Amino acid sequence: MNETNHSQVTEFVLLGLSNSQELQPFLFLIFSLLYLAILLGNFLIILTVTSDFRLHTPMYFLLANLSFIDICVASFATPKMIADFLVQRKTISFDACLAQIFFVHLFTGSEMVILVSMAYDRYVAICRPLHYMTIMSHRVCIILVLISWCVGFIHTTSQLAFTVNLPFCGPNQVDSFFCDLPLVTKLACIDTYVVSLLIVADSGFLSLSSFLLLVLSYTVILVTVRSHSSASMAKARSTLTAHITVVTLFFGPCIFIYVWPFSSYSIDKVLAVFYTIFTPILNPVIYTLRNKEMKAAMSKLKSRYLKS
Repeated sequence: MNETNHSQVTEFVLLGLSNSQELQPFLFLIFSLLYLAILLGNFLIILTVTSDFRLHTPMYFLLANLSFIDICVASFATPKMIADFLVQRKTISFDACLAQIFFVHLFTGSEMVILVSMAYDRYVAICRPLHYMTIMSHRVCIILVLISWCVGFIHTTSQLAFTVNLPFCGPNQVDSFFCDLPLVTKLACIDTYVVSLLIVADSGFLSLSSFLLLVLSYTVILVTVRSHSSASMAKARSTLTAHITVVTLFFGPCIFIYVWPFSSYSIDKVLAVFYTIFTPILNPVIYTLRNKEMKAAMSKLKSRYLKS
């Protein structure tokens, strides 16, 4: 009888980053510039890798795919967030909310596997250099990318399966700038304790297993690098530093949000901004500033376009 007195929720209200109306124009400007930088930086990496034949190697092929996924991660919610800074009531339809949940887990799940693939690539290059081109063939690289998207799709489908049939008939305010799954499930008008545990277990398993694989890979690589002192090993150390930095920046917020059970909504909101905005903008900076080959290829690309 009580359920019939409730109306079915058709939209959610996003509370956004701040309730202050005075901050909205400032946040609009800042995040517009950040989003533009994400697009330009990652598109530049993709364009550089595809246009320079010297970068047609497994490492840069995976890097270009990482840049594409970073664009996707930044784009599933950021344009909506930027547009919401200009309106007082920030709403999103039920279907659009489910779409955001689908895409955030698709892209972040795929990125985790791409980062593991990049670690495997560095392991083969440093620990088995004589077999590198045989093991990391173009076919293998394409398979690794396809696996990353398949894992992301399976992960997001399993997450949506917990949510799509939940009854939403009461509160509809999401304390974030996008439909974050743990926050949305709490709005359902039934007890979601078990569902929340399953969501955390699903995301936690993917995050922790990927992170542990990365830690294992980089530990083996660092031990190998430490036992050598040649110039090539110095270059490997520089590349590894960039990879480990990116892994830490991406997995830190993800693991904290979905594995640590005592985080508050305000902390989750900051961490969500970090992995959807700052990680995609930092990846191009980290990979280009510490990579002489990328910087040389970008200079060559710049010269070519200036001449034309």
